Amino acid sequence: MKLPISWLSDFTDISGIDLKAYEHGMTMSGSKVENIESQGAEISNVVTGKILKITQHPDAEKLVVCSVDVSEDEPIQIVTGATNVFEGAIIPVAKHKSTLPGGVKITKGKLRGIESFGMLCSEIELKIGDDADGIMILADDTPIGKDIRDVLGLNESIVEFEITSNRPDCLSIIGLARETAATFDRPFSIPNVGDANNPQSAKADSSFQKEPLTVEDMAKIEIEDFELCPRFCARIVKNIKVGASPQWMQQRLEAAGIRAINNIVDITNYVMLEYGQPMHAYDFDKITGGKIIVRAAKNGEVLKTLDEQDRTLDSSMIAITDESGVIGVAGVMGGFSTEVTDSTTTILFESANFNPASVRNGAKKLSMMTEASKRFDKGLDANNALPAINRACQLLLDMNGGEAVAGVIDVAAPTKPPIVLPLDVERINKFLGCEITEQEMIKILNKLEFSVENGKVTVPSFRNDIGCFEDIAEEVVRIYGYDKIPSTTTLGATLCGGRTTEQETLHKIKANLTAQGLNEIVTYSFISPKHFDLLDIPEDSDFRNTVKILNPLGEDTSVMRTIMLSSMLEILARNYNHRNPNALLFETGHTYRPTTTGELPDECRMLSIGMYGEYIDFFILKGVLENLFDELGLKVSYVAISDNSDKFIGHPGQTAEILVGNKLIGIIGQVHPAVAKNFGIDCPAYASEINLDLALTYCKPAKQYKGLPKFPAITRDFAMLIVDEIPVGEIEAIFTKNRGNILESYSLFDVYKGSQIDAGKKSVAYSLTFRAKDKTLTDDEVTSVMNKILDDLRSKLNVELRG
Repeated sequence: MKLPISWLSDFTDISGIDLKAYEHGMTMSGSKVENIESQGAEISNVVTGKILKITQHPDAEKLVVCSVDVSEDEPIQIVTGATNVFEGAIIPVAKHKSTLPGGVKITKGKLRGIESFGMLCSEIELKIGDDADGIMILADDTPIGKDIRDVLGLNESIVEFEITSNRPDCLSIIGLARETAATFDRPFSIPNVGDANNPQSAKADSSFQKEPLTVEDMAKIEIEDFELCPRFCARIVKNIKVGASPQWMQQRLEAAGIRAINNIVDITNYVMLEYGQPMHAYDFDKITGGKIIVRAAKNGEVLKTLDEQDRTLDSSMIAITDESGVIGVAGVMGGFSTEVTDSTTTILFESANFNPASVRNGAKKLSMMTEASKRFDKGLDANNALPAINRACQLLLDMNGGEAVAGVIDVAAPTKPPIVLPLDVERINKFLGCEITEQEMIKILNKLEFSVENGKVTVPSFRNDIGCFEDIAEEVVRIYGYDKIPSTTTLGATLCGGRTTEQETLHKIKANLTAQGLNEIVTYSFISPKHFDLLDIPEDSDFRNTVKILNPLGEDTSVMRTIMLSSMLEILARNYNHRNPNALLFETGHTYRPTTTGELPDECRMLSIGMYGEYIDFFILKGVLENLFDELGLKVSYVAISDNSDKFIGHPGQTAEILVGNKLIGIIGQVHPAVAKNFGIDCPAYASEINLDLALTYCKPAKQYKGLPKFPAITRDFAMLIVDEIPVGEIEAIFTKNRGNILESYSLFDVYKGSQIDAGKKSVAYSLTFRAKDKTLTDDEVTSVMNKILDDLRSKLNVELRG
């Protein structure tokens, strides 16, 4: 929102406050200043002049020599190539040693041998317009020798604010003036509509009654749904004279960033900026039946808007119609059929309040984000509609632009009661850590147009962001001054920050994996349903039972993930396609499953690991996990699986479940080549997913000290023949079951298959270490445990010992 300082001065006085102090004060009170611009700051020694005589350049066909009066002792001579100059024209003259926008310096010189003591300026050279075809011609009554900045109003200072979405009242000059007056403790007033509150106004007219007819005799307004349109005000002005706006209005509009068009359009834009209330003007004679109906648009209705484009409407939009059809999209743009033109004689001013969501939806679907829609979609004050329309009529009458018909049509829903909140002085001070008196609080709130009576605060209708005690406290402290809040010590016991046990464990997991050379990634929790097809997940799999997003950005982000593997494979594929030879990645995140009650989904924290590369295989990934599990004090076992249709999309024979006892906490394996190819990975890739929520319940991260052994160990090595399909995990389970108190450790040191071994079998060799804590073991004690282990191996796994 751009705020010209001269316009601000209509409502409050900031004399004596320099712009830097103004910027700081407004930003500190909650109205953030983005930029301050001073128009004409780069222009110097440019004045108005009158061309007295024009002669042809003796040596150049396209140049003329002008004698220009700039109210000095003698006229000055200027050579120009402009074709639109004529004797008697009043034009901007950049004299010798003048400057123009962009750092352009003008000095005297010679053009084809003829001296020129300056330059005649066009609009584009002064940066006040786009016309570069000729010299700017000023009005005939423009005084000579005056600084061009004063003549064109180029000495304006403009402050640009960043207005937050909860403060639509500040998208207006009046709203910012109210904030300014409260911030700097200056008087604030809005002149009564109908008074001559304009310094350039030629006359005052407070009656608006130029015709015996009333507006109700000429027009009718009907609102079908007050939820869509809580209020609609209309006034009619006859005998319209469409033409240019006064210079002061054009200058203010252009300073605020809006191009001047004609007096009718300019008035609606001027009121929108001043009051924050968008308006529209209709050619009343083009409204069929003189009746306006506000209703929901119908699917498929077509409207040609003011930009002469056909727009197709739907039922989510608000239509402004007459008896023949749609004549406008509420809050967005009017229709071409009722456009005000040079031949218009009677206009109907509209000042209405529309449903913010409907306006926002319509503007988005039609790709027409206008200044009006930007205000409506934030929620405007319905009480602002009537004074705004009266202001528009006043401006038009002040310009002698027409004759107002008496009365106003004001169709509105029942007024909602104002919000009333308690003024709890003690609680506010305790909340803020200040000592602000009740009188000071009331004074601050009154400046912001809150009324306070009997300890109750009545919120003004234009402050739809106020709804609780904390909001009142914020209003008080932002005007009182955040910098005035004293520093205080913490009350009660001092609390030291730190991580929870869960946070500390997660931190340890990330640190461990990072130390092993893995890189952490973060992916979106929402994915495309096509991911399940890429993973070759069966149609009836529970993985496809997803939580669907109601308003997704697109199909690629339309469901919440139930498995993290697809997100990991996407990142692995991106690295592979960017020719990264190795990728070792991990991510901690959540998966989401819908609940039967339809409430919030079940969230499960997961750990996903993925890798590929020249030296990467199943056992590298398994080693990473074993290192991590050892860090966490997690005792796990691995059980090979081949049917993974419901658990993991892994390569048959190279996938295993990870168990704690008999509880499944995760899966590990090689990504099936077909799945890897679906994602664009043409090399072996390995992945694992761990249910952290479940795994962390079994963690015992605290390490216990274990002294060095005092007694010697006894080692027994043996080899056995076993069916090829039996995993070594089953053998080691028997070791663990029969270890007693003396089997200290075991290790697999050989697996052999060859011509000396029967087909379908393999030779497996283990080394077992026995040791007692309190004595030296005898051979009989070790043999006893060994016999139990061997008997179990023979009976359960049908092993044969090798000699």
